[in-house]
Amino acid sequence: MKTLFKWIFFLSLPLLLTMCRNWEGNFNKDVALPVSVMKVTTGSIEDLINTSGTVMPDKEVLVKNEVAGKYHLQINPATGRPYKLGDKVAKGALIILLEDKEFENNLNIASKKLNMEISRQEYQKQESLYKKGGVTLRDLRNSEVAMINAKNDYDNSVLRLEKLKVRAPFTGYIVDLSQYTEGVRVAAGQDMFRLMDFRRMYMEVNLPEKYMPKVKLRQQVRITNYVIREDTLTGIITGISPALSTETRTFQVKMSIDNPRLKLRPGMFVRSDIILQRKDSVIVIPKKYILAESGRKRVFIVDNGLAHEVRIQTGIENTQDVEVVSGLKKNMSLVIRGFETLRDRSKVKVIQ
Repeated sequence: MKTLFKWIFFLSLPLLLTMCRNWEGNFNKDVALPVSVMKVTTGSIEDLINTSGTVMPDKEVLVKNEVAGKYHLQINPATGRPYKLGDKVAKGALIILLEDKEFENNLNIASKKLNMEISRQEYQKQESLYKKGGVTLRDLRNSEVAMINAKNDYDNSVLRLEKLKVRAPFTGYIVDLSQYTEGVRVAAGQDMFRLMDFRRMYMEVNLPEKYMPKVKLRQQVRITNYVIREDTLTGIITGISPALSTETRTFQVKMSIDNPRLKLRPGMFVRSDIILQRKDSVIVIPKKYILAESGRKRVFIVDNGLAHEVRIQTGIENTQDVEVVSGLKKNMSLVIRGFETLRDRSKVKVIQ
């Protein structure tokens, strides 16, 4: 009896397989697979190099005193109180005055100024006599040398006296102000204050060797602060090193960044996107909707209730999107959900 059942099973097996295939084919033919679609549109896309680095001020200086003297911190005319950390100062503003009466007396500025005036009058007198033949050319030249020496002597004394006045070399912000007791004598060569102008910033980054042919001077850079992501600034590439580091196989790139509203502060860590290329009014789709295998790229579109497989060629791309050079046209319905299990001409039902 068991043998009879075995023979019946083996004889019925081909019929059962045929019935299963027919059932599967009818199921695939009649059941509509749920998918979601989006309209293909045109837009803009950029080929970017994403990197990051620390921004630094375009101008920075640590101001030291060149001569010794009693320390006097000056009043900020903008606030009516002594200068303090964070104050904005104009170029040439007097920040610190050093007092040294002995130093001033040794300069003898008053007498040197008077000597300069006497020398100039003597030269003018000799010049007049020379024109009348009253003195020789040698006498005239000697008086001219004396006048020049007297003027240089006076000018040098004025310059030395000016060293008692510690001024801001450019417009900027005080980011460090050394603390000294008012009226206490400080030695020469001490740190007085540090000044920064960060209305323009710069950043240096190291890029892999493969980008060397692509990066050019004056290319635009988009700067994003990691803390305030919605604030984006623009910059340009101002310097490219022609040499590679033998250790890292990278080359250095310098960027200049406009910072008119002072959104960036010196020392901030930011993201920079170097714009290598930009295209407008081209078909752009998210990369995640593309199926790629064996070097070929394909997507699915929906037309009259059927899914159609479309081979595409792509152009420039970034981390999220890609330009479609051929295969798609504007207003086509691109499958964005449920495409992983589709086959060409599968019956589909579009859902939200």
